[in-house]
Amino acid sequence: MLKRIVSILLLTCAGVAVLPEPAAAQRQTLNFTLGYFTVRGEDARLSGDTLVENHNFLTFDFKDFNGASVGAEWLIPIGDYFEAGAGLSFYRRTVPSVYADFVNADGTEIEQDLRLRIIPLTATIRVLPLSRNSGVQPYFGVGLGLFNWRYSESGEFVDFRDGSIFRQSYVADGNDVGPVAFGGLRFAGDSISAGGEIRYQRAEGDLDTRFAGNKIDLGGWTYQFTFGFRF
Repeated sequence: MLKRIVSILLLTCAGVAVLPEPAAAQRQTLNFTLGYFTVRGEDARLSGDTLVENHNFLTFDFKDFNGASVGAEWLIPIGDYFEAGAGLSFYRRTVPSVYADFVNADGTEIEQDLRLRIIPLTATIRVLPLSRNSGVQPYFGVGLGLFNWRYSESGEFVDFRDGSIFRQSYVADGNDVGPVAFGGLRFAGDSISAGGEIRYQRAEGDLDTRFAGNKIDLGGWTYQFTFGFRF
């Protein structure tokens, strides 16, 4: 997935780079993004994270939570070297798991689906050292995100009090705030732009006692291709 995104990025940037240099007028940009979100690894996740706690008795790979993300961002110029942005993106991933040390009476696995959805709403400020009027525009920035999230565990579970197996679905959701930081490179024509960006987010959600942990770590890295319309 990541290799495909990088290939598309390079081809698109090569095409945009030959477009005429943008006019000096201040232009707003409507950006669309296609990316790959990678969750924080087991050793980097926050204390009490339910995925870390689940890993003590369930079998699954943390990397299976990595997946595609899509989004859009509206960028408004502040002079020649700064932009303010407001963005919205979407990520969702379902990961199958089984109990490591228990099976059904017939020998089949005790299976569950672990599902995580994150919808970040972000407000950002970015710096463009070569100015917004350059054909090639490196940039970096910081911001604040409101992360709408939903986490669920559905399937078969073991009651450790008596060893019985039952079906259930546990769901938690919320809205939590956290920082974002990013950097990228944009190739700008007169009316369109294209580039690539790396973005980091950090936030956490609270879970109740139905789950193995009392937190869900919402942090991670997004590697994304950007395509914008300037107007």
